[in-house]
Amino acid sequence: MNVRPSAIILQNESILTLRYCYGNTEVYALPGGNPDPGECLTEALRRELNEELGVNAAIGEMVCCGEVIWPEIKKETLHILFQAEIGDQIPVLNPEHTTALGLVWLSICEAQSKLLYPNVGKEIADYLSQTLNSVHIGPISQPYIS
Repeated sequence: MNVRPSAIILQNESILTLRYCYGNTEVYALPGGNPDPGECLTEALRRELNEELGVNAAIGEMVCCGEVIWPEIKKETLHILFQAEIGDQIPVLNPEHTTALGLVWLSICEAQSKLLYPNVGKEIADYLSQTLNSVHIGPISQPYIS
């Protein structure tokens, strides 16, 4: 099972996402990535945010974790979401480190209706309203898009 830390970066009640397009399907990914060998999750997340977005983030508490299981390709990923702060820094995509098409700030409401990766818009809204029942959210309903 792969492990992928991601960041919940909030600004003006919106969440920072990276927009991708697979076929005709838009996907809005929470910024993050895979740890390098010997790297802890928060170090990996801080490095990924710096490489992909050019920001120096302060990584906060773990918000939740859950699994995406894709039997179609025999792949499983444990997603661990952390709260992160970037202050007044302005994120800018670095095409050397990401294939994202753009940065999109989604409102909390939009994040619940768009296809996120990981697909946790409701859980983020629950966390922000302090109604998230458990840190471990279990399997994440994530459609596989080839």
